[in-house]
Amino acid sequence: MLLAGALAPALAGACSTCGCSLNSDWSSQDYATSRGLHLSVREDYFDQSRLMHGTDTVSRSAFQYPADEEVQRKTINRTTLLGASYNFSRYWGISAQLPYTDRHHQTIADGDTDISTSDTRGIGDLRLLVRYQGFSDDAGLGMQFGVKLPTGRFTQRFAAGPQAGQPLDRGLQLGTGTTDALFGVYKFGLLTDSLAYFGQAMAQVPLDARDGFRPGNSLNIDFGVRYLDAGRITPQLQLNIHGERRENGQQSDRPNSGATFAYLSPGISVKLSPRLDAFAFVQLPVWQRVNGLQLEPRRLWSLGVQYRF
Repeated sequence: MLLAGALAPALAGACSTCGCSLNSDWSSQDYATSRGLHLSVREDYFDQSRLMHGTDTVSRSAFQYPADEEVQRKTINRTTLLGASYNFSRYWGISAQLPYTDRHHQTIADGDTDISTSDTRGIGDLRLLVRYQGFSDDAGLGMQFGVKLPTGRFTQRFAAGPQAGQPLDRGLQLGTGTTDALFGVYKFGLLTDSLAYFGQAMAQVPLDARDGFRPGNSLNIDFGVRYLDAGRITPQLQLNIHGERRENGQQSDRPNSGATFAYLSPGISVKLSPRLDAFAFVQLPVWQRVNGLQLEPRRLWSLGVQYRF
């Protein structure tokens, strides 16, 4: 496998989990067990424009300004994920994943009548993982463990509007500022000669707090099937589930953090050459539940390529 985010009340705050839960590790056949170096580039795009409370959509026309709580307008996310993996053998491997994010955010802070905006660009937090899948002869059962390192900045500020110069909410920063432990298990194999399956669970637990902020523990669960008898094209279908606890600390926005999502993700991978694969997916929400007021996307798009040396 290759690659397995409160200010004082006057400041603008909450953001939902700003990320994509898609598992692109499985977009090409035999990728998880092939030896050697693997490189990947993936582009994720999602527009968080749906304001939610619990499981319901909230109309912005229901608010009168100035309001006594923040009312977010939208957050547009473009993320490039650079990945590298080296498999020492059929059973052992290491991987690294570094995101570069371009994020535009608009909100009306509590007490304001005009929109404040920010544009955030830069690298995020680096993820390092070790994989072992020697529990079975077919290498179909394995585990992953590693760390997320605080390489992303967390000091960005609003660029325009009434909140110009004020810090962004920590949930909107490029990085959390914390070192997190990662641990996961997975299983893949064949249901029939033409139908493959996979399943994975990955937990992320912060090991510390940083400058008054500790992100919530999170868990990603992925299930998927692939049809193998369509030539160079491999259709896929995934179910991606993500759960995240509330943030903690004086710099957190605890009332408006934490959520549970489920996405149905159809997609395809295409074998461009014996070593090069491309993939494209769309994630469609089938369940979204948030704490407080948070912005959520109506769909997420992902595309990328993977190369095996």
